[in-house]
Amino acid sequence: MGQQQLLLIVLGVVIVGIAVIVGINIFVVSSSQANRDTAIADLTNLASSAQQFYKRTTASGGGGNTFTGWVIPSNVDTTVNGTYAAVVAAQTVTLIATGIEKGNNGTSGVKVTMVVGPERILSTIIDN
Repeated sequence: MGQQQLLLIVLGVVIVGIAVIVGINIFVVSSSQANRDTAIADLTNLASSAQQFYKRTTASGGGGNTFTGWVIPSNVDTTVNGTYAAVVAAQTVTLIATGIEKGNNGTSGVKVTMVVGPERILSTIIDN
């Protein structure tokens, strides 16, 4: 083989190597974002459940305009997307999701909090 052919082979291997590394990085970022999105979706469902509990009368098994007594159902406190916890107060519920993928900081899992009130929901990503 000539020198030019060897140089083209080496150049081709380098380009393919760079493409593989870029592809892996894009996959990692995408999987982290997908995990964050599913955690937010799961928290939104839990927030809706908490608001339903808040608005339901105590005679119907609800809170009667209080979140006190609401708990995360045991079948959804841990899912394939992560684990979920709640801090319940009379007029707010703070939901915390910890995902299975690494967050923006690259060391700990994706983390999202959601503060649920009687009329609104506020979501915050805290995995920086």
